[in-house]
Amino acid sequence: MTKITANHLGRSAFIYIRQSTADQLLHNPESRRRQYGLADRARQLGWTTVEVIDDDLGRSGGGINRPGFERLLAAICEGRVGAVFAIEASRLARNGRDWHTLIEFCGLVGTVIVDEDGSYDPRHPNDRLLLGMKGTMSELELSLFRQRSHEALKQKARRGALFLSVAAGYVRAGRDRIEKDPDQRVQDALRLVFAKFAEFQSVRQVHVWLRDEGIALPVACHKAAEGRSIAWRLPLYNTVHNILTNPVHAGAYAFGRTMSKVSVEDGRKRVNRGVRRPMTEWDVLLKDQHEGYISWSECERHQQVIADNATGKGSAAVRGAVRRGELLLAGLLRCGHCGRKLYVGYGGKAGRYYCRGALVNHGTERCISFGGLRADHAVGSEVLRVLKPLGINAAVKALKAQTSETSAAERQLDMALQQARFSAAYARRQYDAVDPDNRLVASELERRWNEALQVVHRIEGEVAALEARKPAPLGEKERRHLMQLGADLELAWSHPAATAATRKRVLRAALHEIVARIEGGFIEMVLHWRGGDHTALKLKMNGAGKHRWTVPEDTLSLIRELARLMPDQQIARLLNRAGKPTGRGNGWTKARVCSFRSHHGIAVYREGEWAERGEITLPAAAQIIDVSVMTALRMVRRGIIKGRQLCRGAPWVIKVEDMAAYREQKPSRRSLPSDSTQQSFTFQ
Repeated sequence: MTKITANHLGRSAFIYIRQSTADQLLHNPESRRRQYGLADRARQLGWTTVEVIDDDLGRSGGGINRPGFERLLAAICEGRVGAVFAIEASRLARNGRDWHTLIEFCGLVGTVIVDEDGSYDPRHPNDRLLLGMKGTMSELELSLFRQRSHEALKQKARRGALFLSVAAGYVRAGRDRIEKDPDQRVQDALRLVFAKFAEFQSVRQVHVWLRDEGIALPVACHKAAEGRSIAWRLPLYNTVHNILTNPVHAGAYAFGRTMSKVSVEDGRKRVNRGVRRPMTEWDVLLKDQHEGYISWSECERHQQVIADNATGKGSAAVRGAVRRGELLLAGLLRCGHCGRKLYVGYGGKAGRYYCRGALVNHGTERCISFGGLRADHAVGSEVLRVLKPLGINAAVKALKAQTSETSAAERQLDMALQQARFSAAYARRQYDAVDPDNRLVASELERRWNEALQVVHRIEGEVAALEARKPAPLGEKERRHLMQLGADLELAWSHPAATAATRKRVLRAALHEIVARIEGGFIEMVLHWRGGDHTALKLKMNGAGKHRWTVPEDTLSLIRELARLMPDQQIARLLNRAGKPTGRGNGWTKARVCSFRSHHGIAVYREGEWAERGEITLPAAAQIIDVSVMTALRMVRRGIIKGRQLCRGAPWVIKVEDMAAYREQKPSRRSLPSDSTQQSFTFQ
């Protein structure tokens, strides 16, 4: 040890301690004891000040950020380090960058490196060469170890015999095979997840339903002391997603579904583990390796649905999950001009489909935009026409499901109650088997028994509450009504209980995509069906400012002219008698007439308008010519007196000048007799 001088002993000795993984911290304590023991050796060699750096325990030496190693380099640069102690070079660094940086800094300030083989002074060429070779060999050794380990794992995985962990729902059967968990509750819980996903078509909706119903799912727990066990917990979103995306539940063996990505941040290697890879890049995929909960074709359909729902990932090919909103074609429409997906916009109760991809990406004008109500109605009618033969089968299956199946939540609670009662009985047997006088043991077993009984009582309460909320079975009247709905899909489609979400699911089950174009004032749509067929639809677009609730032009003209003849109350009565409804098919009221006038800019009726225009009514004309109203009406109809009537029931309008002309042209009447007692009769 002649390389250690008084200058080295006058400074501090640093002991660098590191183990690469948390598993080594738990199971390799001897290596850690050897490294801490280097402090005693440093004191034996003459150092009085010894500092231990163990910040990097559980950190790899492969180039990732190591605060302990950074602190060691800083101390060396400050000239406070006389020697660096380590069991071997691999503890200090396993990549060339860190190792040669350490050697360079030690050579600059005169720090020696000490391991079990001896001491090395980086200022000496031979020692520097030897240290460089040790670092290179350490790095090569690590690479060889990793390569051999990975190849051995892949070789076993190619046979489908490598199981690093077993998913919930399966247990090991020997060393290289798995089989379904014999626990019936575990199997039913997983089948329930797949059944609900087939119904809801959304991972999020399945998760929300399970939480609302209080249904727990099995989760595999791995503890060093107890090994693998199953715990029942209310599901998280990731729990449901992992069940639906894990190919093991489809009877397939997969290896290499994830990978590690390496990046450089702040001059250090950063390893991001668990990055998912597409199925085409998996290292191993062996189908039909064991019994599955679903078939492989169902698994592929589930993956496609989940991918279609992932609108947040920015893909233009996905349709998105069924969301809130009354428009039914959201996610199905694609622009036939630019190929981008159509967006949905709501203004009040009405909604529109529009393409804004070119506007967002290139700042150009929008491609197309059209109202959604007419398009929804046309596509819905076409889908109903195609699906009409399947209506009766759907009604029969609905009846069978309602009458023969117990609710999923009730079945899960029943099995949870059975398991809780077993646990309580087991706790009681343990308590009965102990000597009651041994209170140190008996009190603990009694506490466990009480806790098990409390769980049983809680689940029994949940079962009773669920039973109270259980709907009554369908009666004969409801059965007949359901069969009627199955026979007439249009009636079921327009039924008040049918929500927009239900209609959207029906459309998505039948249609893959709809391509829409606008040409010459028409909406041209091509419906791409799931089976591969195509159907073309052509719809006339609404005019600017028009919609399906518009009042006909003749009614608008009639109201415009009637407003100059009578007040709103009388206009409403006349329109109702004439059988002219509002745009929504309702009857007219004074308020509706007033609102309609205001919307179209029609002035309100004023007293005295007739006189200002020089017009009189039929009763006034009859009074002028001294005849009855009926006589005057016959004279108007025969053309003796000029007059006009807008519609049946409307007042007759007679010009004052026409009445004056009539009085000038009519023959003089004979003079009345001088007998004052003679009466004149007015005939109706």
